[in-house]
Amino acid sequence: MRLILALALWLIQAPAMAAESALIDAAGRNDVETVRKLVAAGSDLEARDATGRTALLAATHVNAIEAARVLIDAGADVNAMDDIQDSPYLYAGAEGRLEILEMTLAAGADLTSVNRYGGTALIPAAHHGHVEVVRRLLKTETDIDHVNHLGWTALLEAVILGNGGRAHTEIVRLLVAAGADVDIADADDVSPLAHAERRRFEEIARILRSAGGG
Repeated sequence: MRLILALALWLIQAPAMAAESALIDAAGRNDVETVRKLVAAGSDLEARDATGRTALLAATHVNAIEAARVLIDAGADVNAMDDIQDSPYLYAGAEGRLEILEMTLAAGADLTSVNRYGGTALIPAAHHGHVEVVRRLLKTETDIDHVNHLGWTALLEAVILGNGGRAHTEIVRLLVAAGADVDIADADDVSPLAHAERRRFEEIARILRSAGGG
């Protein structure tokens, strides 16, 4: 009897589960027409795949801008996290998905949310050299001096994990101009300036010295 009831329940739920899986799949392919149809048909926007991704996060992974727009306009949660603590907002910031980032900000992105490393969206954006994303996030109320689990701020990540090139130099300039604390050292008490000097990032070092870094 129990087996029969379980089978009956599965038969009832199967069509909805298939539609939700189809929505995630379509979003990940930027199949906008299918996404629109499934949303209109009432598919669950917050359904998850095996890794905990929603359709919106699947769209964000592949920078499927139009699919993401449809989902966000329909009310998809821009802060819904997967199994490794990525959300559409955090992933868009970390991977330089500027258009999707803009949409998540307009839809109520949680600026205090953090990834699995304890970092806000600003920190990996600085690490990966996404200048325009950093510029945009600095116009929000995000904590510019937030320290992640590694003991690093966005400024420290730009220096420690950057390559000293044009993008990372500009990010350091933007962070300093926005008021980043140039004296916050890492867990080993090494300052951003000391890291820049060790790596011979001369222009970054000059910016930090000019801002009073020691």
